[in-house]
Amino acid sequence: MPFSAFDHACMAEALRLAERGLYSTSPNPRVGCVIVRAGQVVGRGWHERAGCAHAEVHALGEAGELARGATVYVTLEPCSHHGRTPPCADALIAAGVSRVVAAMEDPNPLVAGAGLRRLEAAGIRTECGLLADEARELNIGFVSRMRRGRPWLRLKAAASLDGKTALNNGASQWITGPEARQDGHRWRARACAILTGIGTVRSDDPRLDVRGVDTGRQPLKVVVDSRLELSPTARLFERGRVLVVSARNEPPQPLLDQGADWVCLPDAQGKVDLAALLQELGRRGINELHGEAGPRLNGALFQAGLVDELLLYLAPCLLGDKARSLFHLPELVSLEARLNLDIRSLDPVGRDVRLLARCTEARP
Repeated sequence: MPFSAFDHACMAEALRLAERGLYSTSPNPRVGCVIVRAGQVVGRGWHERAGCAHAEVHALGEAGELARGATVYVTLEPCSHHGRTPPCADALIAAGVSRVVAAMEDPNPLVAGAGLRRLEAAGIRTECGLLADEARELNIGFVSRMRRGRPWLRLKAAASLDGKTALNNGASQWITGPEARQDGHRWRARACAILTGIGTVRSDDPRLDVRGVDTGRQPLKVVVDSRLELSPTARLFERGRVLVVSARNEPPQPLLDQGADWVCLPDAQGKVDLAALLQELGRRGINELHGEAGPRLNGALFQAGLVDELLLYLAPCLLGDKARSLFHLPELVSLEARLNLDIRSLDPVGRDVRLLARCTEARP
């Protein structure tokens, strides 16, 4: 049976509720829930942060006895297992709801359809797939971690119209305007971790924290530092957690004394194994990984096939041939070997333009 216009409107409201957890739910997914009885919304809820009640529980609490015989719209299949909280499927059964509409199945192997089957076994009508694409995009990092074992990697960069990120002498502040820089902080805030390289830390000494965004957490800062050259006085230690990733199996005691975590992941060339790093971050519960690195690390990530999305701010200026480029990539001798991207959005941000492009091979 096709979904009605009313069904679409209710699920759209549930998705808007889910977005309220954009900066706070990791490593859990962002989920919203709307409960409707006799054509009226009687309960709303969203998952606020890991360890707290899920969206369905909040909505059931608001609905009370009006949940009996109601329809529940939820952006992700209700969970069926005991984690930090009891199964939401059991709560819906106990409340006596008559119908549950889920935007998508939960990609978590512990659920993966089991929640819907439990509801059906209790005599509750279930349907799945309403606004599934929108729900998947909202939780693209969670889906990536569940299905691929690694986070969704989004590389952020700012460049001139001729694709340059800094002058030849390294000067880069500021190519883009304040609106674009503040917009970049919102993308930082939704990520679980920020990835950079030792070259960027040495040249810019960035803080890599979230500023000007109402969020209760700071993303983990991940520094690729093959030879352990990171200074313990770097500004990124001023706020938030830091993970140093090296190819040298020598505990960096000065960095550990600063509170940093450390992992050694060498590849055959004595550099950091980037694919292994993303798997390690997946094991640590990282859903979305926000890259802010220099051309060498950016290029290496592209060459390794690890980049899923490019977040590029373009400023209305030209810096010339001698300026520094976005990526260090090998020369191509055939256009067939080019790396293709699909443009997802193109939006003005102040005087600049924000381009979001997805690698054509990227699949969460």
